[in-house]
This record gives sequence, C-alpha cells and structure tokens, in this order.
Amino acid sequence: MARKFKAGDWVEIKGSSDSPKMEVSKYIAKKEPIFGFVDNDTYVECVWYRDGERKSQIFHQNRLFKVGDSKGMYRT
Repeated sequence: MARKFKAGDWVEIKGSSDSPKMEVSKYIAKKEPIFGFVDNDTYVECVWYRDGERKSQIFHQNRLFKVGDSKGMYRT
C-alpha cells in the first residue's frame, strides 16, 4: 500500500468531530499477526498536545485525513 502522508503533515481522525489536530511523526513498522510479514507503509505515529502534555498514538493511515498546511508543529 502506498504511503498517504509524510512527516510533518497535519491530520485528523475520519468521522470524529472532537479529534485533535495531529502531526504525523513517522511511519512505523508493524508485523502482520496472521501472515507474519512486516508492514512499513500503513501505520503512522501521530503527536499532539493537550493541556500542555505531549500525546502520541499509532494509527492506520486509512483512519486519517489530511488537514490544513504542512508547516510543522513549531512556529519560528
């Protein structure tokens, strides 16, 4: 499966009205439990901040959609 995002892209969870705006950190290698192969192109780690605390979670790329611009999490 082709990669849909790159590091620094802003994404939200599909179908969730209260989803935080998250930044894609990187793609994660995940082993397929049934067939045993390693998938490097479908799971992404996303980061966001809530109440001053850094949060991160791994999502399948099909659960996410791209929003806004890709200027990164930090402003200069």
